[in-house]
Amino acid sequence: MVLPLGQILVNPAVHFMGFKKLELRGRIAVVIGGTSGIGRAIAHGLAEAGADVVCTSRRIDQVETAASEIESLGRRTIRCISDVSDRASLETLLNETVSSLGNVDILVNSAGITKRTPTLELADEDWSAILETNLSGTLRTCQVFGRHMIENGYGRIVNIASLSTFVSLYEVAAYSVSKAAVGSLTKSLAIEWAKHGVNVNAIAPGVFRTALNEKLLDETPRGQEFLMRTPMGRFGNVEELAGAAVFLASEAASFITGEILVVDGGFLASGVNQ
Repeated sequence: MVLPLGQILVNPAVHFMGFKKLELRGRIAVVIGGTSGIGRAIAHGLAEAGADVVCTSRRIDQVETAASEIESLGRRTIRCISDVSDRASLETLLNETVSSLGNVDILVNSAGITKRTPTLELADEDWSAILETNLSGTLRTCQVFGRHMIENGYGRIVNIASLSTFVSLYEVAAYSVSKAAVGSLTKSLAIEWAKHGVNVNAIAPGVFRTALNEKLLDETPRGQEFLMRTPMGRFGNVEELAGAAVFLASEAASFITGEILVVDGGFLASGVNQ
């Protein structure tokens, strides 16, 4: 029987050419930095694909709001703050998630910070703070949740890389270094943990408009250059990252590990655009 395309798209139970493998029903996901921006959009995407999702960050008010949004999608969650610089808080997050929801199958690492500074003027404390959050925080979270996944013989980890994993961005040396290292860390964990059933991949977003950067993108020469170098001729919407995250978290990606999936509107493919 041939089913109409509309029925395939609206009915997640339909199994057509492996589409059912994209379902996350029955899976438990934790999204670090999942209360705003890219992390929040990915958390919503995972929930819409069927997963129960825990969105966490350092601020309880943001955690409360994010949890209510997940519940409004008909999924389970808990309210728990965490700080990627504090291993004990990550262990508490894992323990409370397992106690309340039973397991953690999916981890998304979306916490990150940046600061634009000429490299000659980059202070030691700024360098250390950016690497601590973006790189050491990612490693710390992968260690805490990765051990749990290895013990269970199953896991999907999705780190958030960047365009600067591949190319440098002007006057953000610490950020660029941290994200290049996240790409390398992703590959290292992938080859160590593959035999334990844990897949480790990353998403490298291009330029996406958020509440924090919209003024920069719309009103500065830097924003104009980003737009000029994006062949699609527009900035991304954070919701457009959800599909990549769902794919990497699903059984459709069961033989993919150590990969950095670029979602950038063609930015990295761009040479001469006209």
